[in-house]
Amino acid sequence: MFIVMVTPECAPAAKVGGLADVVHGLSKELGIRGHAVEIILPKYDCMRYDRISGLTKCYSDLWVPFYQQWVHCDVYFGWMDGLKCFFIEPHLQRNFFNRGVFYGHHDDGERFAFFCRAALEFMLKSNKHPDIIHCHDWQTGLVPVLLYEMYQQLGLRQPRVCFTLHNVGHQGISGEFLLREVGLNPASVMTHDRLLDDHRPGAINLMKGGIVYSNFVTTVSPRYGQEIRHTPLGMGLQRVLGVHHQKFGGVLNGLDYGVWNPEVDPHIAKRYTIASLGDKYANKDALRHRLWLRSGMKPLVSFVGRLDPQKGVDLILHAVPYCLDHGCQFVLLGSSLQGDINTAFWNLKARYNDHPDCHLEIGYNEELAHLIYAGSDLILVPSGYEPCGLTQIISLKYGTVPIVRNTGGLADTVFDADHAHKPYHERNGYVFNDYNWQGLESAIHRAIGLWNHYPGYFRELMANGMRCDYSWNYPGQNYLNIYNYIKAS
Repeated sequence: MFIVMVTPECAPAAKVGGLADVVHGLSKELGIRGHAVEIILPKYDCMRYDRISGLTKCYSDLWVPFYQQWVHCDVYFGWMDGLKCFFIEPHLQRNFFNRGVFYGHHDDGERFAFFCRAALEFMLKSNKHPDIIHCHDWQTGLVPVLLYEMYQQLGLRQPRVCFTLHNVGHQGISGEFLLREVGLNPASVMTHDRLLDDHRPGAINLMKGGIVYSNFVTTVSPRYGQEIRHTPLGMGLQRVLGVHHQKFGGVLNGLDYGVWNPEVDPHIAKRYTIASLGDKYANKDALRHRLWLRSGMKPLVSFVGRLDPQKGVDLILHAVPYCLDHGCQFVLLGSSLQGDINTAFWNLKARYNDHPDCHLEIGYNEELAHLIYAGSDLILVPSGYEPCGLTQIISLKYGTVPIVRNTGGLADTVFDADHAHKPYHERNGYVFNDYNWQGLESAIHRAIGLWNHYPGYFRELMANGMRCDYSWNYPGQNYLNIYNYIKAS
């Protein structure tokens, strides 16, 4: 099968969050299974070009219709961790993808609407006829719209479209001018059953368009799929997901165990397995040494990730002093695009700057993240909502016990040590239900109590997590089943 991923991100070169890891991991799994996979991305100026090999211009005469003009583009080809990637570079005065950041500009809608048109134009002009076009999040929501409204008639008759919702908190809300810019007739697609937003009069919703026009829609965990259909976590998409429920399902993300695995990880002080779990503590020592934390018999609690309201920043701000007051050490690695949140954590860092049991690293460092996963005893994931979450899946592999809120993919992967309806050998962490300080404190209290008083049981919990298989094996097969289903329908 020939599969083209159209995506705004792909690890390791163009990564903002978990979407990049998913595209990378799924593409690798599909390739291992013998399928031809190609990835189309914008050519951002802020990519990690050191992670792309053999980058060469492969197509220099791509002209893309946009806003009553033809925009000249170059297309580059390069290998990214063994994956075939194409990068589209438009020569446009507005420098759509030379902004120093991936997202966050007022014209993001126009930037990615252009990318959708350019990706399809490139497929058409380079004579690529994939069986499946797999699109990711609102940034690519116009691809199935343009395919079925325009490019099928121009010759792209073969592809079927799978559209994955990684986070419905961002939907691509814009005005009808965007449709005219990419050559669509607003009168034909700006209707209640197509792109017209259900709650904002006169606005178009690019994610809704992707849902309506795709042949199958997935999201990144079964629990999140239920939540966005039946609760306010659908952020206004509940009705359209209900209408299209027969082509909608949740597929839990996988994790690339070639990258996140203490048995082979090059970034940690000492590699280890379940059989050599004692070697994990060499990484705790190394982490303490690197961050100038004191040694001693204390549990080390950590947080790794974006400091975004979705991730529970108010609970994290509360957890730091709570853990320190209850005999723990705390390490944080993260940053925020929101200035007020960054300021709050910089202030907390200043407060605990000389504390021998606390280190807050405001920023992101991939290599340090690996050492934190390996060196921590417990990790916090107190999300307000969580489509899938990779933090808890990574921590399980490293024998670091997760403390999570009962939502989305967290609920699909972490099962409470005390209260889960699972046999003991399948319990692997701590879960709290209520999004408040009391819920968080209760879970932390139970976790550090086990660490302090029942170390043998705590070690069993660590081993249970390491035995979990959240590789791409199962989701890879699930996606192939979906691809075959929509090819045949």
